[in-house]
Amino acid sequence: MKNPILVPEFREYLSHNNIEALRGICEAEHPAVVAEWLSALSPSEIWQIIRHVSVDLQAEIVCHLDEDVQTNFVLGLDRKDAVSLLTGMSSDDRADLFRRLDDNQREILYPAMAKAEREDIRRLTAYPKGTAGAAMSSDYVALRKDMTAGQAIAQIRLEAPKKETIYYAYVVDESRKLIGFVSLKDLIMARPNVVLDDFMHKEVIFAHANDDQEDAARKIQKYDLIALPVINGGDALMGIITHDDAIDIITQEQQEDMEKLMAIRGSHQAGAYLKTSSWVHFKNRAYWIVGLAMLGLVSGLIIHGFEASLMNLIILALYMPMVADTGGNTGSQSATVVVRALALGEVKPGDALKVLFKELKISILLALILAVLSFGKVMFLSQGTDIPVGFSLGKIGFAIALALGMQVVTATLIGAILPLGAAKMKWDPAVVASPALTTIVDITGLLIYFGTAKILLGI
Repeated sequence: MKNPILVPEFREYLSHNNIEALRGICEAEHPAVVAEWLSALSPSEIWQIIRHVSVDLQAEIVCHLDEDVQTNFVLGLDRKDAVSLLTGMSSDDRADLFRRLDDNQREILYPAMAKAEREDIRRLTAYPKGTAGAAMSSDYVALRKDMTAGQAIAQIRLEAPKKETIYYAYVVDESRKLIGFVSLKDLIMARPNVVLDDFMHKEVIFAHANDDQEDAARKIQKYDLIALPVINGGDALMGIITHDDAIDIITQEQQEDMEKLMAIRGSHQAGAYLKTSSWVHFKNRAYWIVGLAMLGLVSGLIIHGFEASLMNLIILALYMPMVADTGGNTGSQSATVVVRALALGEVKPGDALKVLFKELKISILLALILAVLSFGKVMFLSQGTDIPVGFSLGKIGFAIALALGMQVVTATLIGAILPLGAAKMKWDPAVVASPALTTIVDITGLLIYFGTAKILLGI
């Protein structure tokens, strides 16, 4: 978010070289707020403003800039200033920035950085995007189990300025295998001469580096953790995912699920709507829309096949939209709750029978209510309508109500089956469920509607 109102004020201070005013603004507000204000300025202007504050504050402000602004800003600095800024950034933010650079841009910065930082960046950027390893930070405190509480507090005090969080400290053995953890509260409450092995928590909740980042974030959410340790295949501690990163991950994954449910392709990045061109938006949306529109021709063929029936009993055409809309709504509800349950790990494809039985019971209850309402609607709205000889409004209303009730049940079950089937096939349930659901429900709804009318009304 940009605040153009402050842009003239910043530029006036720059033109008068009012360093104290610029420094005061940067230091008085939260770095995230300052970053919002600065996003409307050019990279060179941003540097002229923040160069007068501490490197740590510079890093915090830059980390809150939009990704494209952040990347252009760092690349616009001379190598010495860029390396100084990168050194002040947290390890995960620094790794995220390097992932956005190409090989040539990285090689410009690598030689000027300390060996430990270069290796840390290479290690963090080696994990595939979307994994816990790619989201973790290496800024954590590691302790030995033979340390006393007093020694542990002294070490934390020494390392605290360089670490992202110190509330949890992780206990490792000689090979850095994770064997426990202690909280800052544990250390403060313990007697100074008690060794960590006597009171550390040995049951540790953790994630593997190759786990999905959303699964790791959900563990932080489920167990109310401030940070989650990440280990490799040999149980060695590799890093941590902090609660603020977990919030970002969950927000990003929720946006991704929502856009996939609406049949939108693309990267699904938060805050990217205005930055993405209309052409890219078009390509992201057109793929499913065009494909399903072609599949929707089946609906037209079904209606065409019953054209004579519609001509003989035009009242049926009046209530087709009601049946189609009701089926689409109930199917979408079912698909949404099942996709969400799959995403949260509440159900698995193997639970299909349990899910379908539950959705069947729900759909029958909904069908009964909606069928009664639709019958009443037909009887109320169609009073006085010309009914062909041999038919009665009550019989037509009953046929429409029965068709709607059957449509509710089938649409609900289809809405549950599609995501479960997609998960079983190792496809993304959100991508498959919603886009295909509407078209399939329309086709089955028309078949049910006209089939019921044909059987009960003999048309």
